[in-house]
Amino acid sequence: MRLSRHRPRRWLAATLLAVAGLAGGTLTAPPAAAARPLAEEDDGADCQVEPGSGPSNALLPDPFTRLDGSRITSREDWRCRRAEIRELAERHVYGDRPAPPESVSGTVSPTGVTVNVQDQGRSAGFSVSVDLPSGTGPFPAVVVYGGFGADTAAIKAAGAAVISYDPYAVGAEGTPRNAKRGAFYDLYGATSPTGLLQAWGWGVSRIIDVIEQSDGTVLRADATGVTGCSRFGKGALVAGAFDQRIALTMPIESGTAGVPIFRGVAAEGGQPPDSAYGEQPWLGDAFGSYTGDTAALPVDTHQILGMIAPRGLLVMENPHVDWLGARSGSVAALGGAEIYEALGAGSHISYVSDVQDGTHCASRAEWNGPLTRSIQAFLLSSGSPPDVFRVSGAKSGNLAEWRDWQTPVLTD
Repeated sequence: MRLSRHRPRRWLAATLLAVAGLAGGTLTAPPAAAARPLAEEDDGADCQVEPGSGPSNALLPDPFTRLDGSRITSREDWRCRRAEIRELAERHVYGDRPAPPESVSGTVSPTGVTVNVQDQGRSAGFSVSVDLPSGTGPFPAVVVYGGFGADTAAIKAAGAAVISYDPYAVGAEGTPRNAKRGAFYDLYGATSPTGLLQAWGWGVSRIIDVIEQSDGTVLRADATGVTGCSRFGKGALVAGAFDQRIALTMPIESGTAGVPIFRGVAAEGGQPPDSAYGEQPWLGDAFGSYTGDTAALPVDTHQILGMIAPRGLLVMENPHVDWLGARSGSVAALGGAEIYEALGAGSHISYVSDVQDGTHCASRAEWNGPLTRSIQAFLLSSGSPPDVFRVSGAKSGNLAEWRDWQTPVLTD
């Protein structure tokens, strides 16, 4: 039996109160200048999770059925069911995410954040740059992976700072699995079975640690988003799924190992899971057991999206590049939306793949409105979420073909 990881919970009740305020279509949370209660990195830290996997299934696993076979019946039940999904995702997909380090320190300025971490007798550090919007702070911020694909001008125009994050400083690409490099692996070993996506998300969490410790005059500790395109869209998704302090997650054209369901992406002509596993050590080493048999995988990406619920989620996809698997992405989003609906937060997930331009990671006019409204709603507590689901007709998936479970009505 594994007792999941660290601090006591205090997040879900406060978040569901915010959800209740959004149910009528307008946001009734505190104004942008007011600090909201700080969330926990992992709200399910006190949940007891029995390791398990369940039988092989070509269809998507039921997100509402516990590992012991019973179904959840209340919204409060989701907290520990989410902890089970998290355990499965670590064990079989991304690799282990260590408990928060023994010590995190650093500085926050109008131009950058420095991060210094000590854990298990080792130390590592990295830094990120900050670009503030016009106006008077403190500001919410969006962590932008990798420096391309995200519309940083639109993010700043919406009133959020841009934190430019180089994930390769935390986990470098181009390395064999037994010789990984970067700040994460300096701490936890070059042979760690944890993949780059998890390591990159760990780095985002340490940035948030430093913001929380700052005096709060530059960046708000309660209003952080994350985004990125392509491989960095994969990373943004994992960061948002595993750290519940992230109020808004916005993966862009993430492809295999990102939003699209593992079970469907190869059949539609997207990058096969074995190709994504072999291209870079993005996924955890354990995923190698499933590259040829995704039906045996005890978790899939609709549940990873559900781990973000009821926080803000905007998925942006490109239907013009087959390799990105946008049809499987729409199935994952539809499955994740079932979790959002069950939690009374259906308006908190948006999906847009109905876009004109086919160039990978180019800015899309169709995304600007949902992006701006998402930032305003989830980071500035102003206005209502975009609440849109615009799926390209050329890459429209059918969730009914992928599930044999129904969404329960969860009690409050």
